[in-house]
This record gives sequence, C-alpha cells and structure tokens, in this order.
Amino acid sequence: MSTPSSEPALRVLRRDDVLAAAVDVDPVASVEATLLLHARGATTLPDEAYLPWHTASGAFARSLALPGAVWGDRPAVGLKVINSSLDNPSRGLPRAQGWTFLFDPDTARPIAMLSAAWISATRTAAYTVLSARRLAAPGLDRIAVLGCGALAESHLDLLRVDHPDAAVVVFDQDPARARSLAALRRAEVADDPRTAVEGAGLVVCTTTTTTGYIALDWLAPGALVAHVSLDDVLPEVATGADLVVVDDWPLIAADDRRLFGRMLREGTLCGPGESAPGARAVDATLADVVAGRHPGRAKDTDVVLSNPFGMGVLDVALAADVYDAALARDLGTVLEP
Repeated sequence: MSTPSSEPALRVLRRDDVLAAAVDVDPVASVEATLLLHARGATTLPDEAYLPWHTASGAFARSLALPGAVWGDRPAVGLKVINSSLDNPSRGLPRAQGWTFLFDPDTARPIAMLSAAWISATRTAAYTVLSARRLAAPGLDRIAVLGCGALAESHLDLLRVDHPDAAVVVFDQDPARARSLAALRRAEVADDPRTAVEGAGLVVCTTTTTTGYIALDWLAPGALVAHVSLDDVLPEVATGADLVVVDDWPLIAADDRRLFGRMLREGTLCGPGESAPGARAVDATLADVVAGRHPGRAKDTDVVLSNPFGMGVLDVALAADVYDAALARDLGTVLEP
C-alpha cells in the first residue's frame, strides 16, 4: 500500500468484485503466512468488540468488530465489522454480512472497503483446511459437517480440493437445509448429529448453537474436530482430547461467552504452558504447529480438538490479498474524497 500525497480515494469492492478478485488468491496460503507472522510476533491483534441485542421478534443479533495488523514485508492494517441476526434466513437474507476496511499504514486513512461475507467465511474455512493438513490423521476418508449454512458451503468447497474422494455427511436441525447442501455438494444427509459424527476423521462444526451436544465417545479414534462455532462439543471433549489446539489464547481467555472461556472461569481449562489444579492445559496454537514449535498430533489414533476463536488479522491479511488482486484487475468502485 503506497503512501498517498493527498487524501486517498476509497475503493469499494462489493461481493461480485471480491469474488472476481478472489480467483487470483490462495486463501489457505494467506492464512498460513499470517500465522507464521503471528508466531514471530509480527502482528497486532487486539480484543474484538462485541455488541449483542435482540430483534423486535426476539431473535438474537450481534455486531462484531475485529481489528488487526499484519507487519513484515507487506503491512496490512484494517478492521472487519460483521453483523448477524438469526432471523435473517427466514427473511431470505444471509445470516451474517458486513464490511472489511483496509487502512493506509502510514496515514491511517481508509483506502478500501470490501464486502466481508466471502472473506470471513473463506478465511475460516481456510483455517480448517490448514488445520486438517497439519493435524488430521493420514487417510482422511470421511468428513462430517454440522450446520448447513454459508459457512458449511465454504468449508466443503475448500476441503474438496484437498480431499476430493472423501465421503461427506451433513446434518442440520432444518432437514430441508441439509438436503439442499447435500444436493449441491455431493453429500449424504444424516438423521441426527451422532450418526454424522461417528466414524468421521474430520468433524466440522458450523452451527449457531450455544448448547453443547457432541460427546467424547461419539468421536472415532484419530478424529480431528474443527470446532469453528465454538459451542458444539461438551466440556468432556476438551478435557479428554489427546491434543487441544487454539488460534490465539488471549482472545479466548478474554471471552466469557463460549465454551473455552467458560471452562477457564470454572477452573477446568488453562492456557498453553500454564497449570492449575484440576485444569486441562491447552497444548498449543496452530501458529506453533505451523512454525514448528509444536509437533502436533503424536499418534494416528489421537483425538484432536481445534478451537479457533477467530483472528481479525486473518481477515485483514486475506482482504489485503483480495485488494491487491482487485487493483491489478481494476475492480470495484473508486470514491474520490
């Protein structure tokens, strides 16, 4: 990002612009490179801002703001604002949408505003793909996806690239949604979540639940759980897994709403390198594994729990890659100051 000599223009990339630019971007490589920088201390990752409310109909809604900066050879500074309402699907709207802003690192002026939905869902799915590359047992041949919304679609699109022959089984509390995803993504539909999970080498949780339901004895030997939605597994999975990996412990420790934050406050979980009576310590971050500071899985039969809270730096880095690709193609609408 160059330093302008006058007030910079703002390039607005709507969803179609983002999708057009994204064909030139490797999201898994972006996530991996950012985690390496994070492992080296070359990122700035503040706490997220969280605003919850209930709509007129009583549905839960929230706004999240995730700032972040990635330094190194190509700095990227920005902020993701992503909002959601659980009522939106009934209105024919995606559950979540928002914008990712990029700032000039020298002047701090906004230079880009990108539709956030694809970036947010894809960086989440890319993190899962990278987790599977680093932490899944060899011979992954069955993938279970719980929750069949847009995030599930993003996951299956990326996972198919690495695992084109793996059987996929999906479950959703709305059977019609599960059938729709299964038809689009060549998957089977399970009648209940346990049937989906049992025997799967990779379990991907993309639900909106705030109540745990996945028990430890549902998981096959060697299973990797990509706990993206953060409340699907019961506490016994966190305490009983052979390996527990997070994205950033300070982010998780600052949160008191999701499973790991609650367990920390109950005294049943503590951070990497920490110890407390009766507490299970998180083993590592994925950045530690990517950087070679932790070996990851020890045995093919180990049950591994990956619990990423969601790092704003990953959104900012991927948005910067999309922005660069958009500049090369002259995509988007330029708003002059």
